[in-house]
Amino acid sequence: MALTGIAASSLAGAMTGLGGLLVAVSGAPDARRQNLLVGFAAGVMIAAAFGSLILPAFVQLREGGASLIAAGASVLVALWLGAAVMARLGVWSHGLAAQGRYWPAAPDERRIALFVLAITLHNLPEGMAVGLSFMGGDPQLGWATMLAIGLQNIPEGMAVAALLASIGWSRARCAAAALATGLIEPIGAAFGVAIASASAAILPWALGIAAGAMLFVVAAEIIPHTRRQMAHGSANPALMAGLALMLALDLTLS
Repeated sequence: MALTGIAASSLAGAMTGLGGLLVAVSGAPDARRQNLLVGFAAGVMIAAAFGSLILPAFVQLREGGASLIAAGASVLVALWLGAAVMARLGVWSHGLAAQGRYWPAAPDERRIALFVLAITLHNLPEGMAVGLSFMGGDPQLGWATMLAIGLQNIPEGMAVAALLASIGWSRARCAAAALATGLIEPIGAAFGVAIASASAAILPWALGIAAGAMLFVVAAEIIPHTRRQMAHGSANPALMAGLALMLALDLTLS
């Protein structure tokens, strides 16, 4: 079942490529559409952080025997750790950009690089979730988990490709980058399978840290960017659309 879980996580991760392809077909966005897509990306990330990461982390801690207070406190600490890592990464990336090495120098490109990194990081615990779902001996549960995460990956791939298209990436590169962010999931699945017998307590922390990273990027980078682009129209409707879409997927596939 371990190899099946890793293969299934590959399928789920590949769905980000489908989202990237949908954006690539429609071409690079103008300023108005770009702001809407950035807002959509923020909504997707907020919903994914809560529905796919924070709540499952809390539930797993409770099922592992943690009290209500202990589970809540653990998730909060994990969120703080994830946000702290991304904040430190932001400071580090500014230093690299100032030196002209390894990291984009333009503010918009740095912001998008952090966003793509956050999406990629959050796919690791998602891959772990798929891999671990097959370890319980119920293939139906495993494939259901794969389908749920795979469908959620489509709008995430759209968000990645849209943001990269806004800084001039070609359609092929946008689709390839979206696919690459999802193909980190088999690595997460392999890691999850490896630790399944050793310590099931790691997964909730990984989920919480990934959620903290995503929420930090949305709050510190993505939403402030949409506010600075108000001349091209409000991104709030698109943010709510992304939020509603991901919540609908969570509710219907859970």
